[in-house]
Amino acid sequence: MTSVRRFLPAIAGAALVVFMAILPLLNLSLPGILPTPTYMPGTLALLSLCMVFAALALSYNLLLGSAGMLSFGHALYFGAGAYGLGIALEHFGVPLWPGVFVALLGGMVIALATGAVAMRVSGIPFAMVTLAFAQAGSVLVRRNSGVTGGEEGLSLDTEQVPDFLIGVVNTRNLYWFALAVLVVVYLVTLWVDTSRLGHLVRATRENEQRVRVLGLRPYRAKLFVFVIAAVLASLAGVAYMLLQSGTVPRSVSADLTITILVMVVLGGVGFRWGAIVGGVLYTLLDQRLTVLAGSEAIAGLPDVLRIPLSEPLFLLGVLFIVVVMFLPGGIAGTIDAAARRRRGERARVALLAADDAEMDATSDLEVRV
Repeated sequence: MTSVRRFLPAIAGAALVVFMAILPLLNLSLPGILPTPTYMPGTLALLSLCMVFAALALSYNLLLGSAGMLSFGHALYFGAGAYGLGIALEHFGVPLWPGVFVALLGGMVIALATGAVAMRVSGIPFAMVTLAFAQAGSVLVRRNSGVTGGEEGLSLDTEQVPDFLIGVVNTRNLYWFALAVLVVVYLVTLWVDTSRLGHLVRATRENEQRVRVLGLRPYRAKLFVFVIAAVLASLAGVAYMLLQSGTVPRSVSADLTITILVMVVLGGVGFRWGAIVGGVLYTLLDQRLTVLAGSEAIAGLPDVLRIPLSEPLFLLGVLFIVVVMFLPGGIAGTIDAAARRRRGERARVALLAADDAEMDATSDLEVRV
């Protein structure tokens, strides 16, 4: 029974992936949550976007949850993947898959250069250095309109993309691509967390000085995790570029990093499935609250209610405050704490029952004597 329980999370995860894979073939409706049935392009595009940001949140959770590095520049690598693919296709004329490789390689090189500098410090100074790099990347994107499109953004050069990934009629294929990206990102983060590297960066997060005393090199381990997280973010950026058929300067801005941080905190820092839930939930709310804000029901309310409720960011901000106040561990952290308390209560009851049985046996023995 114990061995079966060990594999339950893996079995549940595999079943969920299979269900998500066949979802475009089903006719399921969730009124108020999904705009159309699950086989239609509108819902598939929304779910694909949710999975892209879930993958991005997973990559950031690897930094914050596992290594304890608070970065304000993680969106730089997401933008590197999106812009890298667009530039490779449009200006170098390479096919899609070599372009994806170029984009990921570019994200890795940028992460090596910026991470090697940023990790000379830690804590708040580290966060400020990563913020400075993100702002520099945003300026470069906005000022080099000949390469990046400037404020207008960069469109996807569809001539270099296979036909099965272009157009509304192929939204289902883009959905499956986004799902594959999410699965790859999850498996990589799982491998890092369960490897010796993951144990080392978690030990460094708790007490870096002790790790140094043991003769280990926390700087290299942290830089390795930083680069892996950046490459995963670049992969999410590649999926975003294909899904949206273009990208805009916000994809490299610090504002997007703050959004990713909110996703991770909402889902639960340090929990892989929590990062996925946070990314999906935030994206769904962001998209659906925009529709709600422009609805006739909100327009008919008094100004004191209509004005705040017509701003999706206000509603998301209130939700974030509520989560921080009443669910400080996020969704996953709260559920995990409740499960731990339940297991602890079961163990306590079992221990008391064992003590009672032992006392009864002792009493019977004394009576017989």
